[in-house]
Amino acid sequence: MKPELSGIGMTSQRTRGRMIERLREDGIRDERVLAAMAAVPRHIFVEEALASRAYEDTALPIGLKQTISQPFVVARMIELLAAGRELGKTLEIGAGCGYQAAVLAQLAKDVYAVERIAQLLDKARANLRHLRLPNVRLKHADGSLGLADAAPFDTIIVAAAAMRVPEALPGQLAVGGRLILPLGGADQTLCLIERNSRGFTETRLDAVRFVPLVAGVE
Repeated sequence: MKPELSGIGMTSQRTRGRMIERLREDGIRDERVLAAMAAVPRHIFVEEALASRAYEDTALPIGLKQTISQPFVVARMIELLAAGRELGKTLEIGAGCGYQAAVLAQLAKDVYAVERIAQLLDKARANLRHLRLPNVRLKHADGSLGLADAAPFDTIIVAAAAMRVPEALPGQLAVGGRLILPLGGADQTLCLIERNSRGFTETRLDAVRFVPLVAGVE
């Protein structure tokens, strides 16, 4: 793993424990999700100057105008996706620094994590290398197009806000699959889409704030 950062390694277990207790207090009930959050050392996914804040319930900058999502939002989205089922084969759109992919890897059979910004994908690769997760695959690609070559997916999670559901994504869900993403501009809400044998159902949920989903790669 990364060298210990300003003593954070000695205290990360304790601060991680406080993070988990806070998630419980804030309403996260799925013990599988809480265990996955507890298993991932969030401090290795942020810059050294921010390592002491890694377990606060806040989004933090990771460079290139992107952020690592706050722990509650990561846990909430995964809990909604996992309710009453296994995550199975999972597509993450917006891999960022790799943190959410690492959490998903604790629960999913396979994680395909897509990132459009090559520099961020390099960071994610370096961060995830420390954890040696054999079920995570990273790809530099336009996430708004999904990942047709690996579809269908049991689970799709989008870590950036779109004005509308990207046309390619629902069709890449397996029957029985779930897709969650933030929708909106200044005002955003989580949208959960479920595919069944008759089609799709859509549920609007919590208010959130994400960076916008951008097409293309760089």
